[in-house]
Amino acid sequence: MDKTKMNLVEHLGEVRKRIIIVLIAFIVFLCLSFIFVQDIHQFLVKDLDDKLALLGPGDILWIYMLIAGVVAIAATIPIAVFQVWKFVKPALKKEEQKVTLAFIPGIFMLFLLGISFGYFILFPIVLSFLENLAGEQFEAFFTVDKYFRFMINLTLPFGFLFEMPAVIMFLTKLGIINPYRLVKARKISYFVLIIISVIISPPDLVSDILVIVPLLTLYEFSITLSKLVFRGKMEKMKETG
Repeated sequence: MDKTKMNLVEHLGEVRKRIIIVLIAFIVFLCLSFIFVQDIHQFLVKDLDDKLALLGPGDILWIYMLIAGVVAIAATIPIAVFQVWKFVKPALKKEEQKVTLAFIPGIFMLFLLGISFGYFILFPIVLSFLENLAGEQFEAFFTVDKYFRFMINLTLPFGFLFEMPAVIMFLTKLGIINPYRLVKARKISYFVLIIISVIISPPDLVSDILVIVPLLTLYEFSITLSKLVFRGKMEKMKETG
């Protein structure tokens, strides 16, 4: 019992240490992002024909903090994933340690790819569609708060959702899941992804479809990657067996 308690205390201490490192990294990146937040803001609004409106004196500070926070989250992801790897490292074999460590750059790149997809492809299409829907019957008037909330709500989730292939490959490599389970769970997974798509997308059919299709494609791509990883594991087991 005493040994079990000691192991539990050690694990909790290790978790606390990793969380503190991630929080410190996030705060550092947040401060750095805030220094350059005006330049980031100018880049994000460069394609707007009109200036965004402020409804209160605190709006711009809130938006600057929001933008800096998103940038800090993106920059902190590799460190957070590395800390998770450091935590589970003792339970992995040497070969598994090398393989799982190699996933960290991929996870970060997929996060950036997801945000890029949301910002450069999905966001302009949805915004243009909604502006055309308003037509000449309404005067388009964007506030800085509404505009950036809409942008971030539409782009940030894709950063995490695009990590699905890397996560599934990682779990397949560790033997936690396999492609057969993924195929068996396809209907349930589709249902969950569709629900997620409806939640994160604006309330119109076109936006829902623009979000649903990439997510379902990602799932199918993840199954293919899982099959490749699983097949490689089986062949290696045959060779060593």
